[in-house]
Amino acid sequence: MKKETHIIIDSNYSFAQALAGTDAPLDIIDRLSMLDVIYYSFDGNKHQGQIIINNELENDLEIIFALMEELKFPLGKAIPIAAYSWRDHNSMADNNTSSFNYRLIEGTNKLSLHSLGRAIDINPLQNPVIYADGTIAPAGARYDPDKEGTFRKGHPIVEKFLKLGWHWGGNFAHLKDYHHFEKT
Repeated sequence: MKKETHIIIDSNYSFAQALAGTDAPLDIIDRLSMLDVIYYSFDGNKHQGQIIINNELENDLEIIFALMEELKFPLGKAIPIAAYSWRDHNSMADNNTSSFNYRLIEGTNKLSLHSLGRAIDINPLQNPVIYADGTIAPAGARYDPDKEGTFRKGHPIVEKFLKLGWHWGGNFAHLKDYHHFEKT
């Protein structure tokens, strides 16, 4: 007899709930999709979360999440950022994996690729941003490429993203944004 696997629901929003409170214009919202994703969390159990992504990138993320599940790569959680009142810092501090967030690139007047659903941040506490001056975000995060849930050069998930045409923030020259993947 096959054992049933219990899946813990981390997020079960409707599309409207997942976008409630965004300032994004309708032409951007019309290009977004919500994916229900299954992943292992750090508790060793299967969880279900949700990612809001540009609909052109749905297939890529389905491939990535299938690989994560196959590798049992743990995620903290995957909850639309509306749950964090659209505050990126709060989402990162909670180790939340997310994509769409209509916002500017920090310290600029330029829209982030997250604003178009063309970027995803994965496990920010394991894969922080490390600025040129050594500052790390989110606060309390520590980059240790040997820890579970962490990316490094040559990691199978990083390699799959790159093969699918994405760019990895761990390859950025001016800072290291280990949790960030984007596709233009």
